[in-house]
Amino acid sequence: MVRRPEDMNSFEFIAMATLRTVQLTRGCIPRVPVGHKLTTTAQLEVAGRHILKLPRAAPLPPQAPGRHDV
Repeated sequence: MVRRPEDMNSFEFIAMATLRTVQLTRGCIPRVPVGHKLTTTAQLEVAGRHILKLPRAAPLPPQAPGRHDV
């Protein structure tokens, strides 16, 4: 079992590891030594801070109703 970092909640850890598993399945190069299943490799990468999340982009301001840029 891979232990998640203390400052990361369980949902965030699993979501990031799941997305990384998909990347590894599609052929991305692992950032930790290989020797585990892809799911465990992804968890080790997230737990070891080899994979970082990007900050969310600021939302776009709403457009005025009835106006369309043409």
